[in-house]
Formats: sequence, C-alpha cells, structure tokens
Amino acid sequence: MTKIMDERRPPESPGDLAWTKLLDDNGTPGPVIVKIDDSQKESPTSSDPPQIAGRRQSILGAFQRQIRLSLKAVSDSPGPITRYRQTRFSSRRVRKRVIFKHGDCNVVQGNVAKRRRRYMQDIFTTLVDAQWRWTLLVFALSFLLSWTAFGIIWWLIAYTHGDLDHLEPQDPHVQLIQNKSANPCVTEIYGFTSCFLFSVETQHTIGYGNRYITEECPEAIFIMCLQSIMGVFIQAFMVGIVFAKLSRPKKRAQTLLFSRNAVICHRDGVPCLMFRVGDMRKSHIIEAHVRAQIIRKKVTKENEVLPFYQQELQVGADGREDRLMFIWPTTIVHRIDKHSPLYALSAQDMLKERFEIVVMLEGVVESTGMTTQARSSYLPSEILWGHRFEHVVAFRKETGEYEVDYTLFNNTYEVDTPLCSAKQLDELRAELNTPNGLERLCSSGLLPRVSSAASLEASEESGDSGRLQMRSCSVPNGITETHHQQVNGQKKTHSGRRLSIKHEAVPVDSMC
Repeated sequence: MTKIMDERRPPESPGDLAWTKLLDDNGTPGPVIVKIDDSQKESPTSSDPPQIAGRRQSILGAFQRQIRLSLKAVSDSPGPITRYRQTRFSSRRVRKRVIFKHGDCNVVQGNVAKRRRRYMQDIFTTLVDAQWRWTLLVFALSFLLSWTAFGIIWWLIAYTHGDLDHLEPQDPHVQLIQNKSANPCVTEIYGFTSCFLFSVETQHTIGYGNRYITEECPEAIFIMCLQSIMGVFIQAFMVGIVFAKLSRPKKRAQTLLFSRNAVICHRDGVPCLMFRVGDMRKSHIIEAHVRAQIIRKKVTKENEVLPFYQQELQVGADGREDRLMFIWPTTIVHRIDKHSPLYALSAQDMLKERFEIVVMLEGVVESTGMTTQARSSYLPSEILWGHRFEHVVAFRKETGEYEVDYTLFNNTYEVDTPLCSAKQLDELRAELNTPNGLERLCSSGLLPRVSSAASLEASEESGDSGRLQMRSCSVPNGITETHHQQVNGQKKTHSGRRLSIKHEAVPVDSMC
C-alpha cells in the first residue's frame, strides 16, 4: 500500500531545513512517497504522526545513499596505501595472472587426497601459515584443554581416594568429619573447581599455598610430574609458533617495491626489457639477487601442448649478473638477444601475445638473518614499448647525502625505439654488413634508391650521414651512422663515388 504525504507540512526549524537541503538528492521539496507493507501499518500504540515517520524514513534513506556513494568513491579512487596492491578478486575479474602485483600466488590446491591428514602431520607449519585468529584460538584452547583434562584427573584421584566424602565446612567452628582417611592426596580439595585451580598451579609452577600434594598417593605424585612436563612442552610449542609467525620474512617483503610497469627500450644498441626494484627500509638486503621467468603456452616438436611452460630469463643490473648491491632503487635489465624468448616479438606482436613475466627478488634480511623473497609479475599490457625510467637518486649539496625520491619510482618517459622485433633488427644489420646488402635493400624498397650522381654529391656535401627512420622515431640504438659509414667505405658506385643514404623516411611496413 502506498501513502502520499501532503506537501503541506508543519513549519520546520532552521536545523531541519539545513538537514533537508543536505540530504535531498534533487534539492527541491516535493511529495514524499513511502511504501508500507500491511505488516507495518500503524498500530494504536504508535505515538509518532505520519509526517514525522515519513521524514525519518526519508532521512534514513538519504543517509544510506550517501554512505553507498562515499564507499563507492573510496573504492574507485585508490589511495597511497593501495597504490601498489591489486586485490585478488578485482585481478581475477580483469585479467588472468599467476602472481598478483603484491606477490600473492593465484593458485588454489583442489581435490587433494587425505588433505586434512597431511596438514595435521605438519601441524607446526599449518599453524604458522594459518591466519592469526586461528593461531590465537589454538593457543588459548591448548592451555584451557590441558588445564581441564588434568583437573578431571585430579578430581578422579581425590574421588577414588575418598577425599571428597566429607562435609564441606559451613562454619569455621564446625569440626570436619572425615569419612575414610584423615590424610588426603591433595589438601584443600572440595570439588572440581578446587581440582581445576590445583591443575593450573601445578602446570605453571605458580606455587602451592594451602592446597598442596601429600605423600599419601603415589599416583598423584606421578600425575604432578607428568603435568609439569606437559606444561613445559605446550608452552615451548606455542611460543615457538607465535615467534615464528611474528618473525616471518614474508612481512619484510612488503617493503620491497617493484615498478608498476616494465619498459622496452635500447641500451648500448641492444633492445632490453627493464623493470625497477626498490627497498623502503634502511636495513639492507644482503646477497640480493633477482630472477625472472616467463610463463606462456608452448607447442613442442611432438605437438605436445604445454599451457604453462616456464622459461628462465637472464636478468641483472647489467643484463648478465643477477647479484645486486641493493642500496637504492635499481633498474633490472634483460637483454633481448637470440637466446631470449622475446627475440621475435615486435611492438605489434606484444599486444597479441599472452604471457606473464614473473620476477623475484631474494636475499638475506640484515636485521634477522632470515631469507626473504618478494614477487611480482608483468603482463603484456603492463609492458611499455619505447619508454625509459626516470632517475630517482640525486645528490643534495645542502645535506651531503644521496636522496631517493620515490614519487618518481614508477615514472617513465618516451624514447625513440624501433617498432620491429630484435630479430628483424639483427637481420637488417646483417644485411647491411654484406657486400651486396645495400643494393638488395634498395631493390626491395626498404631503402631509397639514389638515381643520379648529382644527388649523391649533394648528399655527401650536405653532410647527412643517413639514418633510418622508423615511422615517427629514428633509430638511435639500431641502424646508426657508424653502420652506414662502414658499409659506404666498402661499397662504391661505378663512377667511383661512395653511396650515401639520403636522410628521408623509409617504408617500414615490410621491414618492421
């Protein structure tokens, strides 16, 4: 049933008007429609008029809408804390990856035979890997259950010996009436509560007061020794679990940073895949070394399909040695040569390929001496072609220190980089170095053909060294002036003049 409240309302106070302007979506007064079920009809005991009830419901609905909008805005705009993190569920919806950006592994073990039994056989590792709430629950239950179990044993000893067959004193002047024995196994035992307290005092060596063991019962002496040994064992086991959980090097990996994107550009004339690693703490990682693997689909010579084939990438600060002096953010380099799985991939192929590059940084924590490992991964969509990282380390003359600016940690800038693959670039270089390579390139249309001697002389006098241009970017680290001069020194025309490649655009659709 629907009730439409009249626009005529009782005069509102200035505070109510302010709340109405703040909470209304449209900001204009109008009829408020409130839907009420039959079960929610006004009862005779209700003292609120319908205008006040409708106003409360409209204010409550506006509050709920504002809360939903604010929560959505917070989730849509990542803050500095979640800047380098990518949640498990959002990553699963957007793209497939084995290792998330924050290092967690996206692999779930399923259909394992006798899984619980195998976990219980290694209970220590299970509790260390478990969440804190389960570890603390087991920590508390281990002591409570041991106290209760030995309390029951002490109660049985007292009951079988007849120590409980007497009247509990109601008045200090009332004389106790012992039934069987005047010398009990444990003094001051009146029931299970007394036995439980005696169990706690015995297990934790708190110290006996009026309640203590006597020489009457040998079984009581044996249980006391057994409980003392079990108490020490339980304490050592639980303290070891908590200490191992607190000192895990996994938490140290949270302060090891990987760049959000990887880049591909030329370094020393060689195309390289590069990413950046950094450490936020002052305590350094000793014996730090980095590894990288590419996970992709592969078909063998026998037509066997390997959906998740792992291949090691040679990485390091210089592209060869994987050991680092990790005192500031370092750019890790993988040289794309003929041994690299990225050798035949061009910029266009990179957009179609489906692979994942998993990177790992390992080392010894200086403060604890334990080995830690930080992980991250890069998909093809996270690799920037033709970019280079900005420098983050600068020397400050005012303080005499080297300062690392982590606001530039993920920043890159564009550089001229060939769009062709490293394989095509090497083939082009090899073709230029052959005696007849220049003529073949000219005949194939890859290089412009000079038709007259006058144009040759003009090109020589102009001083243009001739540099291949690939679309809008020249090739600073690809085909450079040095290669052309070497070729021109060997190859001459029929008129005795050197060939000079004129500086003009080159059709690269058939080449790169």
